[in-house]
Amino acid sequence: MLNPSLIFSRKLLFLCFLAYAFQSCQKAEKEDTPPNIILILSDDQGWGDLGVNGNPYVNTPNIDQLAANGIQFSRFYVNPVCSPTRAELLTGRFHARGGVYSTSEGGERLDLDETTFAEIFQSNGYKTSAFGKWHNGSQPPFHPNNRGFEEYYGFASGHWGNYFSPMLEHNGEVVQGNGFIIDDLTDHAMDFITENQENPFFVYLAYNTPHSPMQVLDNWWEKYENAPIDTIHRYHEKELIDKTRAAYALCENIDWNVGRILNTLDSLQLQENTIIIYLSDNGPNGWRWNEGLKGIKGSTDEGGVRSPLILFWKDHFKPLVVDQLASTIDILPSLMDLAKIDYKTEKPLDGISLKPLLFGEEIPETNRVVYSHWNGKVSLRNQRYMLDQNNELYDLESDPEQNYPITASKDSLLDEMIQLKTNWTQTVLSELDRNREEIFPVGYKDSKYTLLPARDGIPHGSIKRSSIHPNSSFFSNWTSTQDSVTWDTEILTSGEYKATVYYAGKEASVGSTLLLRQGENEVRTSVDQANDSDFVAAEFDRSPRSESYEKDYKPMEIGTIYLEKGRHPLVMKAPEIKGSEFIEIRLLVLERLD
Repeated sequence: MLNPSLIFSRKLLFLCFLAYAFQSCQKAEKEDTPPNIILILSDDQGWGDLGVNGNPYVNTPNIDQLAANGIQFSRFYVNPVCSPTRAELLTGRFHARGGVYSTSEGGERLDLDETTFAEIFQSNGYKTSAFGKWHNGSQPPFHPNNRGFEEYYGFASGHWGNYFSPMLEHNGEVVQGNGFIIDDLTDHAMDFITENQENPFFVYLAYNTPHSPMQVLDNWWEKYENAPIDTIHRYHEKELIDKTRAAYALCENIDWNVGRILNTLDSLQLQENTIIIYLSDNGPNGWRWNEGLKGIKGSTDEGGVRSPLILFWKDHFKPLVVDQLASTIDILPSLMDLAKIDYKTEKPLDGISLKPLLFGEEIPETNRVVYSHWNGKVSLRNQRYMLDQNNELYDLESDPEQNYPITASKDSLLDEMIQLKTNWTQTVLSELDRNREEIFPVGYKDSKYTLLPARDGIPHGSIKRSSIHPNSSFFSNWTSTQDSVTWDTEILTSGEYKATVYYAGKEASVGSTLLLRQGENEVRTSVDQANDSDFVAAEFDRSPRSESYEKDYKPMEIGTIYLEKGRHPLVMKAPEIKGSEFIEIRLLVLERLD
């Protein structure tokens, strides 16, 4: 007869084995689960606009905590302005290869033969979404819904003129936002995360602040309105103090919303399987404290292109500061590597995977050089030295502020760096066609709506644009029946389209006639209702703006028009004007009915 204690020991051993096997299976299953990804991009937030980078005047505890518990890069580089950085982020390739040469009027569009990270991750089973500022093409097929994003909520243009319940779009359809725009975008991102918690998801959360206009909610502004601000930094004589205060308030609002994302992940028990990436698209949009770095947004110097890069993955990444050089083009290959995605893009990536660095390993020395470009100006950097747009050489180890160009004993290095710039200009920058004709597509087969904002139109006669900055502008001063607005369009699908215009107009304009024409086809309507709107949310501007203000534009259906396939400009005219001025035009929407 077996000893009872021996029987008990065997049972206990068997139970332990089962528990170990169960835990091993759980661990293996967990390791095989694709990680969720949340990529957060701020707009015009400089290196120095975070507490973790030494700024005691701005409060960003959630982002600082991500850096403290995750990985922070000290030498991460972007481009001097919005669209080029976003194109590189999307593709892992230099923006010049993707045709991005401007920030408006078509020059911001990413070539259609480029592959985006949304397309790659979607093809590998991910639910994909984008919320916020797109800025790489407004009309389908350049629209985010046609570039791999199943869900899109935000605005596809560059800057926006109103941050309080503004006109936005949801999957191509015009909608009205709900509350302060950053909070609203975060609400939609959190809803998407919650709805897709059982699936691997990719969230691209592209905030549009602290980009101007400097519109700030009262509760955030009051924290900084009279707060101390550093007034002895490198550019203090150029600084606009209220603009700086507003920027810091907007940065704290971003941080609060990042905290909301983290709380959502925590409540859904998703933090351990979600990679969070935080960065900015370029340097600060003002002469504020930036750790002494030279230049701001628009500059290829350190202050214009050195960006925060923070990565957090609970229980996977250990706290680490990485000093090795990295660039926007590295984000896509790194995320593919982390998600174990093997995808061969049609065009080779320019970036490299940073995965070894994220786990404390070294990347073999490759004498790597990264490039930043804008408007024909190029700077480049290796691990120690920088060559600026004027071919002046700096030692960034001893002179990170670029105060002392090297003038002697480095001739061979200078020649080498100049040659690298020449090679890059001839082999990469030469792919960029700055003189291409910008034609705006209408009626893409997979999309119901095409939005043609005033930004993409051309005014004729007395008509004026509301700002020198086309993004978010409107047309006004339409005083003559000889005046017109045209859009250079290519109709991709013949058929019937419902035309709707978003407008503002005084009472005296009621009874005027609006006409939309393409070739021999036309539709017209009468203005039967005034919309005498003031500028909206102007009271929340904390610093003077150069961008256009927004109004409460209302939709007016023009009617149905047949558009013929091919390149045909759309013409808007006013055959009859009541009063001294016709309506103001913000947006033309064409809805494909066939």
